[in-house]
Amino acid sequence: MTDERRNGNGPVTSIVTKTKPRVKKPSMYKVLLLNDDYTPMDFVVIVLQKYFRKSHEDATRIMLHVHQRGVGICGVFPYDVAESKVVQVVEFARQNQHPLQCTMQSA
Repeated sequence: MTDERRNGNGPVTSIVTKTKPRVKKPSMYKVLLLNDDYTPMDFVVIVLQKYFRKSHEDATRIMLHVHQRGVGICGVFPYDVAESKVVQVVEFARQNQHPLQCTMQSA
């Protein structure tokens, strides 16, 4: 924002003021994998490594959690990222003829 003032016949003086915008943190969403009786465990590990950048150990731990408890958290992301990951996982599963379900819910 600039405020220009003239001093008589002299030069124009400008005053620049800075305002700090208040940025609201985006709402976060959990991306969840749901257990089913058909998707191979190895495929779930691949999904977790490929789309959520999990190490083999972390991916295996999450996959076992999903297998034993029926649902597991893959990660927490802003809405757009979470939605994109859900779509990518479901498409990849369908391309590989697996019924794996991936959803999101607010964190």
